[in-house]
Amino acid sequence: MSRIRHVKGARLVLAGTATTTATLLIAALAPGAAAADRPTRAAALDHAAAALSDHAAALDLTDAQDTEVRDVVVDEDGTQHVRYDRTYRHLPVLGGDFVVHLTPDGGLRGADRATDTPLSLSTVTPELSASRAADLAAGALRAANPGALLKKLTARPELVVDALHGAPKLAWRTDAAALDSLGNPVARTVLTDAGTGARIDAWDTVESASGEGESLYGGTVPLETTRSGTSYRLEDATRGGTYTGDAANRTDLCLLTLCLVRAPATEFTDADNHWGTGKADDRASAAVDAQYGTDATWDYYKDVHGRRGIAGDGKGSYNRVHYGTRYNNAFWDDGCFCMTYGDGDGTTFGPLVSLDVAAHEMSHGVTSKTAALTYSGESGGLNEATSDIFGALVEWHADNSADPGDYRIGEKVVRDGFGRDALRYMDRPSRDGSSADCWTTSLGDLDVHYSSGVANHFAYLLAEGSGARTVGGVAYSSPTCDGSTVSGIGRDKLGDIWYRALTVYMTSSTDYAGARAATLSAAGDLYGTDSAEYAAVGAAWSAVNVGRQG
Repeated sequence: MSRIRHVKGARLVLAGTATTTATLLIAALAPGAAAADRPTRAAALDHAAAALSDHAAALDLTDAQDTEVRDVVVDEDGTQHVRYDRTYRHLPVLGGDFVVHLTPDGGLRGADRATDTPLSLSTVTPELSASRAADLAAGALRAANPGALLKKLTARPELVVDALHGAPKLAWRTDAAALDSLGNPVARTVLTDAGTGARIDAWDTVESASGEGESLYGGTVPLETTRSGTSYRLEDATRGGTYTGDAANRTDLCLLTLCLVRAPATEFTDADNHWGTGKADDRASAAVDAQYGTDATWDYYKDVHGRRGIAGDGKGSYNRVHYGTRYNNAFWDDGCFCMTYGDGDGTTFGPLVSLDVAAHEMSHGVTSKTAALTYSGESGGLNEATSDIFGALVEWHADNSADPGDYRIGEKVVRDGFGRDALRYMDRPSRDGSSADCWTTSLGDLDVHYSSGVANHFAYLLAEGSGARTVGGVAYSSPTCDGSTVSGIGRDKLGDIWYRALTVYMTSSTDYAGARAATLSAAGDLYGTDSAEYAAVGAAWSAVNVGRQG
């Protein structure tokens, strides 16, 4: 399917503030910066509310619109970043999200918006009926699964304002879901023009792709559990109550966000607090990997970025293992705030509970709670790449000798029938036969798992540099698209820059040109615009053909 390309995120910068802000951030983020007077979250919300009221016209806010806070970030120096979603006449606005940036005393520094097109519609009454939109979405799901006999197919349309694809228009956003012949879930979101019935966009809804325990992939790993009478539950009170349960090879039955039936998550228990055998025939072994992956992902975000939990609120999620029948997938689901893992078919994949897969999928949850990158076009590629990048960084941070860090994705779960030794490769993404190494004007037409290659390539170059080298015992070769030579700045700085760009500057419509701008802003904040790190970000993007003009 040919996709209409997303608009670039728009930035509002107040005159005379940019240079001062950069200087303040550089000074404040230096060691020893005082944080005693940092504004609280409540103060940041008050400051942002006042800024929205005072600068409504500049932000294109009108009486027909309402805003809802999605996330708040307060820097060490007191600079505040408050992220909003918008509605128009009570309808959700796709591409209506924006972030306001505030000085330590609450003044408006600027804003990043998913679109700068004013929101105005002559009517919010659709000409296309909801039932017709549902039929079109059901047809799209069948077309995306040719030859499959789909059962229990459902589709529920929601009326929205689409500001992601050019001039704002009334649209139906319809989530179609069904079960395939094995009882495993398939789902697709279809965006349809509510006036003409034309398809605007479509994307997969399920975003593809972890006590002491004997895991399948990570060896013997430590686990925090909960004592319950004379036995133990696989539940970690030190990480927000995260737990792991058995889905009993059942699946969910959901109508969009309303799930009529959920596969169970019967919590694993054990008599001696030693879990699993490291063999797939012990159902607890996969649970050990899942719980461990959750622990390691929690620890990475907390230790490195100060984020407590996927939503940043200190609350844990939960895992379901043994989902479906020979299910070759794993996914994060915002609806249950949980991770779900299939057992694989044994030929192409084994159980999909490896550390980098867990971190990849859980990072979709972080993206959902922050930039909410739309899961199609270039934004979708960046969404997938974000999960690959953090999946690799979590693996490095865990420092597990049985599953050492590398720049390959899913190397533990593939089997001989897959035909290669990993799902994706960050040093040269095209090694998988489908992913893109370099940006082109047609990149947004690729599946998001393949358009992600450009950002993965950028991330590898930024961390390690170009050319051939061996890292952690693995040989890599990463040529640039423009023949340049790039020097890396290390994985830690890559993670810091990408996380700040994701949580502070990116929006739902960010494309590759926008990602370049967001990461440069993040590097400038962290290291200064005259720093080697800032220059390296620009050089790495240029090396994958993402220049100043995209």
